[in-house]
Amino acid sequence: MDRSNAARPEVGADQVLFEFRPVGSFVRVSAIDPVTNTEVCIVGPAASGERVLMGVAAKKLNYVLMNKRNKTGN
Repeated sequence: MDRSNAARPEVGADQVLFEFRPVGSFVRVSAIDPVTNTEVCIVGPAASGERVLMGVAAKKLNYVLMNKRNKTGN
């Protein structure tokens, strides 16, 4: 399987693996792209709700993937 992200389009929240870890009144959210094995983490208030935190984490993951593509020149 080709794990290159050269042709990887923007990743939607339905294509991402999420992990939630409560830490007091905050939640640490990991978002993982299963194709490239790229992982990012965010921390946000638990009161924000799962959907909001997932959106922020997915946005950060797309940002990181885009930067990786730009650095490789693809």
